[in-house]
Amino acid sequence: MVTTIDMQDMRYLNLFSSITRISTRFCFKYNETLMFCVPKSLVSKALGPNASNAKKLNQILRKKIKIIPLPIGIEDVQSFIQNIVNPQTFKELEIKEDEIILTAGRESKAALIGRNKRRLLEMQKIIHDFFKKEFRIV
Repeated sequence: MVTTIDMQDMRYLNLFSSITRISTRFCFKYNETLMFCVPKSLVSKALGPNASNAKKLNQILRKKIKIIPLPIGIEDVQSFIQNIVNPQTFKELEIKEDEIILTAGRESKAALIGRNKRRLLEMQKIIHDFFKKEFRIV
């Protein structure tokens, strides 16, 4: 799982915990969106009624907020990546022994890689932290 938590992430996690009353240690950024991972059974509680907790966090931090289910194992990779890159889509995901290969169309591929490979590098770090595998887009 995620190896180090810096001071800013710790502040985000403390604020998340105080607003939602759910303790988590998984927080990361992707495409200028702050993602919090909680166990699947607690996602609706973390969002709150009518997503009020997410809206409150959004107002306080002035950042986009996503609350997504925590992957349990390698079998949850596809849904985990889909939740992160949503609304972008991809064709298929291939899991090999030491790497994960994502296949996407031309426009989706460009959006998933991002300018100066920024989104690709962010996703590679996320996949490495959670699954200890390399990540490629073809």
